[in-house]
Amino acid sequence: MHIKIVNLFPELLNLYGDKGNIIVLKKRAEWRNIKADIIDYHIEDTPYLLKEVDIVLLGGASDYEEKILFKFLLGIKNILKELIESNVPVLAICGGYQLLGNLYIKDSGEEIKGLGILDFYTKQEKGRLVGNLIIENNLGLLPKTVVGFENHGGRTYHNYNTFGKILTGFGNNGKDKKEGIVYKNLIGTYMHGPILPKNPHIADYLIFNALKRKYGITFDEFAKLDDRIEMLAHRKVLALYNKRFFFKK
Repeated sequence: MHIKIVNLFPELLNLYGDKGNIIVLKKRAEWRNIKADIIDYHIEDTPYLLKEVDIVLLGGASDYEEKILFKFLLGIKNILKELIESNVPVLAICGGYQLLGNLYIKDSGEEIKGLGILDFYTKQEKGRLVGNLIIENNLGLLPKTVVGFENHGGRTYHNYNTFGKILTGFGNNGKDKKEGIVYKNLIGTYMHGPILPKNPHIADYLIFNALKRKYGITFDEFAKLDDRIEMLAHRKVLALYNKRFFFKK
């Protein structure tokens, strides 16, 4: 089996080590004897490179970098939408997540247009939402928890299914106890860190759905890996939360 993983605009979308997510996807595929080709898609590249890809990573960026990228993202908007609608797994992080929506509304009232692939908006509000973020995922995966780090000024509002319920942290907007977005095989999230090294079950969710879409494999045919080392990092973040929760009680 063979999958193609595209990393969109890595020269600009690599905030807080998001490149680590690509490394994890590649290694976890190879450990299962699945060939994984990584395509770094750059500003000067042709959209043809995005044809027949199996997983898409849209990383995080600052507001400044998002402005630079927007016109280039517009050039691949239709292809990206087609990939999403055809159930290609997509991981969109922070700024990449925000760009999929209709608008980013700055605190000055200025409206910055998004790609409009999904129907939601993000609004800049006072203060930044920063710190460890822990959720209970809505994907039905075990372990139920997903851990990461968030740092964003934008608050996102939508009516789609969410990535998970917040245990600690802020998530989409710091108000509704919801984090991220799930649409078909797309996950949008505010989790940096990067997210996948500490959450191997989320990496496997993306890889499995890519293989299921391409080859029709079942979950029983998807080889399990020894994740004891990866879960040490996961549990370290959980331990900080549990200690804090214990003393609050």
